[in-house]
Amino acid sequence: MSLAVATRKAGAAAIFGSHGVPHRRVEEWKYSDLKSALGEAGIGTGQALWQAGTLLDGVELFDLSKSNPPDWVQKHFGVADRNIMGSASLSLSDGGVALRVAKAVLAPLKLAFDGNGHVRGLLVLEAGSSLTLVESVGIADFRNVGFEIVLGESASLEHVRISPESGDAVLVEEASLRIAAGGRYRGHFAGFGSKLSRMELEIALEGEGAEAHLSGVAVLDGKRHSDVTTHVIHRHGNTTSTQRFKHVAGGNSKAVYQGKVTVAKGANGSDSNQSAKALLLGENAEADLKPELEIFADDVKCAHGAAVGDLDAESLFYLRARGIPETEARGLLLQAFLEDAVAEIASTDQRELVRTEMLTALKRVA
Repeated sequence: MSLAVATRKAGAAAIFGSHGVPHRRVEEWKYSDLKSALGEAGIGTGQALWQAGTLLDGVELFDLSKSNPPDWVQKHFGVADRNIMGSASLSLSDGGVALRVAKAVLAPLKLAFDGNGHVRGLLVLEAGSSLTLVESVGIADFRNVGFEIVLGESASLEHVRISPESGDAVLVEEASLRIAAGGRYRGHFAGFGSKLSRMELEIALEGEGAEAHLSGVAVLDGKRHSDVTTHVIHRHGNTTSTQRFKHVAGGNSKAVYQGKVTVAKGANGSDSNQSAKALLLGENAEADLKPELEIFADDVKCAHGAAVGDLDAESLFYLRARGIPETEARGLLLQAFLEDAVAEIASTDQRELVRTEMLTALKRVA
């Protein structure tokens, strides 16, 4: 381990030590009480697992449990983390995976995190490179993933993350992204709930023309809980971000979206749009949608909105009047509600993969 990395890990340990496990009195965690979900077990110090698919031409891999990391790992690893659980994974994990992409990669790369404990990931896309990353989420009692992503100038990443229905699992992931001039990130996050599932993203648009486009769906039943929390920072002018999230919650489930956009001083020409909507299918289901804007520049275009409701009674009546059974009619309306978020996925194969998982989940709640 280099001195720089050791220093970063020590700083992360200090941050986590001063805060402890987040709970509902921490503003960013008010809807997802991690401390209560974990109970007396706490977060532990175990090492979770990772598995990468077949390495493609133009992709370099380094096992973070090994010594003597290459320069690109030392430069980027552990730089971005300042939040509580990201600091926990950095300080408590001794392993993980680092990937570097040097050119355009046509086939998708698969990456999976599994097992209990803490683990780290680092993905660096060099200038002009491109990649589609398909991230799988394995079932565990508790897992905390810290993932850093760096996009060089004009690099492009499509990132699809699927978190299946996971019983009593407590699953936390924090992704920190830095996007240089002309870089483009598209992230889609499909979640089907667990005892507590949280995906947190902090994205910095650091150069002119940088873009971040986020979308996601959550379909929940029973007592499932799904939380997507985002913070997009327009550090430079003429940057663009969009967010479109749709949730369907039935039973006693809870869907959470917290989306904050910060436009820094001088970042004129920034363009941001947030949209979060939820359908509640039962009296005990809950949706907490909290879009937020923080603007320190004058010449910007920013909008945000949130809505929570039930299925449209007139649309349901229209389908029933044409001989469609109620369960099937409800399923069609729910699919139509979610579809525009799924349509944000550029890759046809990955879009169909998410849609298949979504339709399976809808059969449980419709």
